[in-house]
Amino acid sequence: MSGEASSVDHAVFDVAEYASRLPETSDTMVADHRFTDDAAASARVFRVYKPTPPHTHATCDEYLYSLSGRCLMKFGDDEPVEVGPGKLVVFKRGVVHSVPKILEEPMVFLSVDTPRRAPRDIRFVADGTGTPDSFMRQTD
Repeated sequence: MSGEASSVDHAVFDVAEYASRLPETSDTMVADHRFTDDAAASARVFRVYKPTPPHTHATCDEYLYSLSGRCLMKFGDDEPVEVGPGKLVVFKRGVVHSVPKILEEPMVFLSVDTPRRAPRDIRFVADGTGTPDSFMRQTD
């Protein structure tokens, strides 16, 4: 299977291999690699490089499975929770969420977004805290 995200009838992806290819550093908060990019759902692996300010996604629910690293995640006004390997994080579209602190690197997640998450689908809560371009970089 090639490294390009696409609509597929079936596939097997080596998630660990693609996670290891994510860059060591990034000028964006997140870098990801998409495995699939169907209208019904997208699947990707991504690394968080910097704390992310509170934001939402308008078009999808997210299911994040932590592969490595540890971070604090915050949802709305709730207290931050620690997320690390083996934890599944689920939140619906429109839920304000953030990563206020990375505790151990590399912080890598496998994500399934339903329906598909467009790469530029991000709305920052506070003006001036980020843009779609400063948030995510897509890798091959």
